[in-house]
Amino acid sequence: MVSRRLGGCWSIVLAHALLLLRLPTASTFGTVFDVRETTIDSLHNALFSQSVTCREVVSSFLTRIEEFNPRINAVTSLNPAALSVADDLDGRMAAGNVTGPLFCVPVLLKDNFDAVGMSTTGGCQSLAHNEPLEDAPTVKALKDAGAVILGKTNLHEMALEGLTVSSLGGQTANPYDLTRSPGGSSGGSGAAVAANLAVFATGTDTVNSLRSPASANSLFSFRPTRGLISRAGVIPVSYTQDTVGAMARNLRDLAVALTVMARAGYDARDNVTALAPPEARRKDYVTSLDLNSNGLEGLRFGLLKGFVNDTASSETTPVNDIMVNMVSKLTTAGAEIVDITDHFHSTLSVAKLDVQAFEFREMLDAYLEKTTLTHPTSFDQLYSSSNSSNFLVIPAQHHFIRRAANSSTSDVTYLETLHRIRNLTLELQSTFATHRLNAIVYPEQQNLVVKIGSPSQSGRNGILAALTGHPVVCVPAGFSPPSGDAPVGIPVGMEILGRPWSEDLLLGIASRISELVPVRKMPPFANGSAEHREYETVPLVIPDVESIPEVYPLGVF
Repeated sequence: MVSRRLGGCWSIVLAHALLLLRLPTASTFGTVFDVRETTIDSLHNALFSQSVTCREVVSSFLTRIEEFNPRINAVTSLNPAALSVADDLDGRMAAGNVTGPLFCVPVLLKDNFDAVGMSTTGGCQSLAHNEPLEDAPTVKALKDAGAVILGKTNLHEMALEGLTVSSLGGQTANPYDLTRSPGGSSGGSGAAVAANLAVFATGTDTVNSLRSPASANSLFSFRPTRGLISRAGVIPVSYTQDTVGAMARNLRDLAVALTVMARAGYDARDNVTALAPPEARRKDYVTSLDLNSNGLEGLRFGLLKGFVNDTASSETTPVNDIMVNMVSKLTTAGAEIVDITDHFHSTLSVAKLDVQAFEFREMLDAYLEKTTLTHPTSFDQLYSSSNSSNFLVIPAQHHFIRRAANSSTSDVTYLETLHRIRNLTLELQSTFATHRLNAIVYPEQQNLVVKIGSPSQSGRNGILAALTGHPVVCVPAGFSPPSGDAPVGIPVGMEILGRPWSEDLLLGIASRISELVPVRKMPPFANGSAEHREYETVPLVIPDVESIPEVYPLGVF
């Protein structure tokens, strides 16, 4: 049975969708298990002490989705098998067969991951009935570890921008400030986890898309070293830049997710996985959280000066103040900060090397020809004029699609850019060696996450890791001052970038930083039990085409 679509521009009420799925509503669910800020460990403690069943855990999360999702519009479809899976896990527990680090852990998937029994839409109406024949390797790994897939989350259409608006899902709102975007393209996952609609959620990242919503929603996320985790079974954008990962409210849960997803192993369908050392896939990344018993003493961090916008404004000054505070705390804790002014001195200069427009059409063709769809089965069919009424892209994406339609991996410019990316990667590695750095730090976004209706998610810094394939862990760094729209302020995140295959070190550093500067707060609107409030669905806001320049920088996607 294919999942039912919820919310978005279709204005389908979640309770009605639950009825269609023959699932009980919140009045039947009750609120047996308080899921607010639930961790894997606290969930397992409740389960294994027999104070709650897996069905009650899953039902409690579905209750929260019914109650709070209509306002932020993060979850776009439910898994019709979720309660059946929970019942099976309860049966296993009764039989003493409890295995898997994610046993009964409710997880949401960004709606570009293939999962049997649910459509994989990429947020695009034309792909509403794209029914995969098998799970993506990462989804299979999560299920094998005992996870319960609750449903799918909204994304920016086809993961091509950072505003999280799509023709199928509508506009997702930031739970900390409902007038702002949640970041993107994995903004539905970020908003859902921030609002406690799942324990963690998956995402993808071509330039910023895992770290942008983590930063904007006070979450932790990882972008792994290119090749550590298979990208097969996920709607692609770029062979060079794509990766998959997860977002969570705490580092331990994030480390468990990384451990499980990495163990999916080598995948012939994604040959870049051949690059990963076997030991990197066998690690228990949870143990990485305690790697450095001396805290931050003696560690050297490079601070990318060109990744900060020094122009004072209401949107940039809060970010700069948070970074100044963070650097001060790191220094006080014994770390050494080295200002980095090397040639990759600004996001804009690095963004010129973005190659996704050259690769998107061919990658999408390869994915679509393997689906169950009869139409569309190619980039050209999807973006043909006769099909245009079935998809919506913001003006920036129109420019991107035109470039993608007229570009290919055989272009001389593409080959030259790949050569420049290799030089950039060598320069980055040289910077680590020359300055004897353990990691490089910078704000994920130079300004606060933008308002709904903005033409793009401006000011993001994720492109350096995306091009070089280096790993990054994003940590909550602080909040802007509170305002009428943002009662606790707007979250700001910091990226910690390392050498290839240094995920364990980065997680250890992130663990020390999160202890030194505890930041995470729940969004106030979602910090309550189910009360059956009536919320308007988030309006679909399309930026004015006149506000977008014809030549649009690729680096924003």
